[in-house]
Amino acid sequence: MPEAAVPVALVTGARKGIGRYLAEHLLARGYQVEGCSRGPADWEAEGYRHHELDVADEGAVKALFAEIQKRQGRLDVLVNNAGVASMNHVLLTPDATAARLLGTNFHGTFLMCREAAKVMRRRKYGRIVNVSTIAVPMQLEGESLYAASKGAVETFTRVFAREVADFGITCNIVGPTPIETDLIRNVPKDKIDGILQRLAIKRLGRFEDVANVIDFFVRPESDYVTGQVIYLGGVS
Repeated sequence: MPEAAVPVALVTGARKGIGRYLAEHLLARGYQVEGCSRGPADWEAEGYRHHELDVADEGAVKALFAEIQKRQGRLDVLVNNAGVASMNHVLLTPDATAARLLGTNFHGTFLMCREAAKVMRRRKYGRIVNVSTIAVPMQLEGESLYAASKGAVETFTRVFAREVADFGITCNIVGPTPIETDLIRNVPKDKIDGILQRLAIKRLGRFEDVANVIDFFVRPESDYVTGQVIYLGGVS
């Protein structure tokens, strides 16, 4: 990092699940952590501040980054973890569901990346990690809109990474396997088992698996790694 100071990270979808784990993980690694979600967090920690907003609301996102810039004076890491999923045949998928998936998963990621880069470029340093899914390369039936929204994130990330490289900002993607969170709670067990059988490592993912990849992406020494996707589990 450009100078010795307490680094600042922002994690979206930090109220629970993997987002909360990542926020606590970064706190343990010495970061000041800002987190956000649509609702209030039921947890607190020293060095952590929670914000309530919809990542697809441009005005709210701009206000968030203005506050972080004013109070912290910097942003070193952004983890775009906030996301929604829906499993349904495309012929049975309501338009409102499609709008919600694309709004949160893609539009929200775009807004967060854009505003984060504006703050990060002031110090010529930043690490952004977007979260995708193995549903993209596996082309999972019943997840066409979810996979499409994350596929858009992947394409955006590759181009965005080139656009912000001159500002000392990297942007990469981690693509988790199914993890025991609310995101897969309503997915039939046989569907999950079928996905796991197509992996080289046939188990559910763990929070620490995702954190391990994020740790690699956000290291200062990873300044030559950008526009990349790492899928977990050994997708085949």
